[in-house]
Amino acid sequence: MPYGPQGQWRPADPGARARLVCDIATGESPEVYGPPEDRKLKAAEQAAKGGRARAAKLAPVRRRAIAADAAGARWGS
Repeated sequence: MPYGPQGQWRPADPGARARLVCDIATGESPEVYGPPEDRKLKAAEQAAKGGRARAAKLAPVRRRAIAADAAGARWGS
């Protein structure tokens, strides 16, 4: 999602974005725009839920093996 110079939300469509910039420049539209919801927060919440749900489904032995593989990849041992 494109953002303006101060982090304001902008439409992804180039035509809509150009129109919005022109409206802001001519004073027909206010400068501050925000997304209807904080998409980054929503994505982070969904990712956290997904990881917890997967961990709850796994057996402790399998979870431990996945953690050992990750540590080996991270630390090279």
